[in-house]
Amino acid sequence: MIMFIGLGIVVVLIVGAIYIYNGLIRAKVRVDEAWSDIDVQLKRRYDLIPNLIETVKGYAKHEKAVFEKVTEQRTQAMNATGSAEKEKAENMLSGTLKSLFAVAENYPDLKANENFLELQRELTDTEDKIQAARRFYNGNVREFNTKIQVFPNSLLAGILGYKAREFFQAEEEDKGPVKVEF
Repeated sequence: MIMFIGLGIVVVLIVGAIYIYNGLIRAKVRVDEAWSDIDVQLKRRYDLIPNLIETVKGYAKHEKAVFEKVTEQRTQAMNATGSAEKEKAENMLSGTLKSLFAVAENYPDLKANENFLELQRELTDTEDKIQAARRFYNGNVREFNTKIQVFPNSLLAGILGYKAREFFQAEEEDKGPVKVEF
């Protein structure tokens, strides 16, 4: 009788460990997938930026420093690795793009250019998708971090070497609404 109880406890522990393990794996995969969604939208943004720069260049030839800064920030953002470095580079790129749009405000012909307006719409749409992807990522990170910290999951997560993931956050100055007027 004691042997059956002991065997039952072992079976329950094994089934419980498998259940916890599978839950941890699902949460990790969701976080990785969410990060991939951010990368897809950032690539779209990187692809739009050169077209936007070329369009603005045609009207604002003497704003060379702004174009160089945007190009430099784009390259840094594309080459960033890890979530913390990527987050910092993306926040810097966002600030630099604001300066590009500020330059465009000084050129009425540019503001009326259909190509520029379409690029601006696409960039705005991409920025919205990046924000949505960040929210999705952060939600999955919250779920993953909670899952690896609660008992008894924390026991198995520790054995497997799972560490809490960082949230993708905007810098303090970027937390307010962006105002771009044309």
